Amino acid sequence: MLALLAFAQFISAIDYNIVYVALPEIGRQIGFSTQTLQWVVSAYAVTFGGFLLLGGRAADLLGRRRMFAVALALYGIASLAGGLATSPGLLIAARAVQGLGGALLLPATLSLINTMFAEGPARSRALAVWGGAGGVGLALGSLLGGVLTDALGWESVFFVNVPLAAIAVAGVFAVFPAEPRGERRGGFDLPGALSATLGSTLLVFGLVQGPEAGWADPVIVGSLLAAMALLGLFVAIEARSAEPLMPLTLLTNRSLTAAMAVTFIFMGTFGAQYYILTVYLQDLRGFDALATGLAFLPGGLMALLGTKVSERLLIRTGTRTTLLTGLGLGAAGMIAFGLAMSPQGGYAVLLPGIVLISLGQGVAWTAMFVAASAGVAPQRQGIASAMASTTQQIGSAVGLAVLVAIINAGPAGTATTDGLRTAGLLAATLTLVGAGVALTLRGSPASGPVQQAVTTSSGDTRVGG
Repeated sequence: MLALLAFAQFISAIDYNIVYVALPEIGRQIGFSTQTLQWVVSAYAVTFGGFLLLGGRAADLLGRRRMFAVALALYGIASLAGGLATSPGLLIAARAVQGLGGALLLPATLSLINTMFAEGPARSRALAVWGGAGGVGLALGSLLGGVLTDALGWESVFFVNVPLAAIAVAGVFAVFPAEPRGERRGGFDLPGALSATLGSTLLVFGLVQGPEAGWADPVIVGSLLAAMALLGLFVAIEARSAEPLMPLTLLTNRSLTAAMAVTFIFMGTFGAQYYILTVYLQDLRGFDALATGLAFLPGGLMALLGTKVSERLLIRTGTRTTLLTGLGLGAAGMIAFGLAMSPQGGYAVLLPGIVLISLGQGVAWTAMFVAASAGVAPQRQGIASAMASTTQQIGSAVGLAVLVAIINAGPAGTATTDGLRTAGLLAATLTLVGAGVALTLRGSPASGPVQQAVTTSSGDTRVGG
């Protein structure tokens, strides 16, 4: 079961890096502008972030296995549609549906892990396996994206997800036992879901389009004001709802709230490094898609190594120290990476920064989700995972929007080396802010002996001392 959950993360990670490597080719073939090209990434992030809370609630109410299978099927269908797209609008729509599939998939996956393995060493190891699969996906995704784009065109980076998703869907019914009916109570908070989704979508839309349309543009101002109103309405609805989409009492869990803040900053900084490296190598240094894919490979391998380091640190030193280590390594790497970029610089001078960023990413990734699950009851694991994942995805879209505005500060909105360097150094500064947030976590002692898996009478695999 853990292998299948890790395989789902592997698929998602492959897609993440494949799309980044193919972005310049997509822009040329489909007709995106420099500013609107980021919507190939942001459309996914917006719907992912907007529907995660609903996805987490669905996993808790309708069954984690069921939502896991539905999400994988939706992801595969949207990938097929993306490869067949012939215009920017169709491709963005397909990416948005992919984001919806991801919004159902991630909380189902994390809640399955967090209910299969008890808090402590076993859960840390399981999340490290899950995160390690993502590291492998990132490494292979960058290389595979370059090979496929160079040999078969950008469409192939979407088509490759289709058979992988089909294999995973078949595996769900072969590996996971059927969930008993009648154990879950409550209903969906549709008003909360609508207000949260619309509010977050309008917020990111305003931030993404603001640099191009102008911050005083009526559409941008209206979008941002409407987003604030809708998100305020969402909080009011949740405070009064008998079955809230996001129970506000969960916000009293210090570990979860700190994890939410860290995931927001993490994806707004670490996540943007893939975009920065792609633009620098392809637009300013003249790399083709295959060479760019190979350039991503060391980073993916270091991220995989980082998840193994994270596992050991979590067991020996606790969540806070592990997070601080990962964020500190990442910030140092971003500084080195930013300072190494120059109009005449080669790839080799970027490697020290890439290695540190990727190692820090792997270390922090597992620790963030360990922190998000700590102290949360099993019946709330789906929504807690969704809360942390929501801030992660919104942070990705917001961070990318801000950094792209800095990157494209050249004549006629073109990317410049100075803009890329400034974006990298700003990301490093914000990562250190994330480290400050991680300091608010309670220090945790090294974990005890390895726990053994057992099966409960309800059929769920748990881990007991």
